[in-house]
Amino acid sequence: MNSAKQQNKSKFILIVILIIAIVGGYFTFNFYRTYFAGNVTGNQQYLYIKTGSDFESLTNNIKNKGIVKNYNTFLAAAEKMDLKDKVKPGRYRLKSGMNNRSLINMIKAGNQEPVTLKIQNIRKKENLAALLAKNLEPDSLAFISLLDSTQFIEKYGFNNDNIYTMFIPNSYEMYWNTSPEEFFTRMTKEYDKFWNNDRKAKAKELNLSPIQVTILASVVDAEALYDKEMPIIAGLYLNRLKKGILLQADPTVIFANNDFTVKRVTNALLRVDSKYNTYKYAGLPPGPIMMPSINAIDAVLNHDKNDYLYMCAKEDFSGYHNFAATVAEHEINAKKYREALNKRNIFR
Repeated sequence: MNSAKQQNKSKFILIVILIIAIVGGYFTFNFYRTYFAGNVTGNQQYLYIKTGSDFESLTNNIKNKGIVKNYNTFLAAAEKMDLKDKVKPGRYRLKSGMNNRSLINMIKAGNQEPVTLKIQNIRKKENLAALLAKNLEPDSLAFISLLDSTQFIEKYGFNNDNIYTMFIPNSYEMYWNTSPEEFFTRMTKEYDKFWNNDRKAKAKELNLSPIQVTILASVVDAEALYDKEMPIIAGLYLNRLKKGILLQADPTVIFANNDFTVKRVTNALLRVDSKYNTYKYAGLPPGPIMMPSINAIDAVLNHDKNDYLYMCAKEDFSGYHNFAATVAEHEINAKKYREALNKRNIFR
């Protein structure tokens, strides 16, 4: 009798232990699945959280784009980890198999991956705004509105024509949700860093401001297919400026006509009435005709000391130029180039 009771008691204890183990196992598994099991699908490389997004818009975005395998476990973890009041905008790198805890902590801490922004070979302000909008959260209109705002850009010492000289071509790391104002602040710092005492001193020796150096560098860059010709071309244009001779730079005429398909500058193009037409107006154009490279800027500052006043593309279409100090020499070079153009039926 006692033995039977003892057996029943043992069975009961065993059942209780089994139930506890099952319940404990369930909660342990559920806890693991909610916080530590891999849940990010890898369908999206980045999670973009727009400025002003709330918890609802974030979770809907994650659900609609299939960023997680089990949306319910993510939602449960997010609510328990107080993500609701700590959503931070940005561009977050997603890794396949990332668990909910890591994803939520990344968002709460704002640990976003920066964007590498390459600013180079850009012709006009509109092109720059488009590039920025492609890589950063604000749209192109937000950037253009500041680029065209006289009141805003005057604070940085520029005007609507020369604001483009503010941007130094390079690769920059910045966060995706950088505002247009923050972008300008960053570019100002980069500008001040680039125009160090050495470069400023060289510009002063030329009787040019950093803005004027950059404007001239834009013409040099547009003329030179090869970097090694830049110091020669820079020296030539500086000679013309010193002597008060019109620059007569074909790229400025092309810019003034806003037709970048031109291969031959004709008399019709030269008639355009624009301050950028250096065949009509003396001195430098009011602003850059493109974003010059650092090599072009330094080519002006470290120009070749020559007596050239004229240049003409070589008749072999190699991209190099024939340089001349006199009109007579230049006419010989120009005639050879015109004949080469005619031979190839290039009339515009």
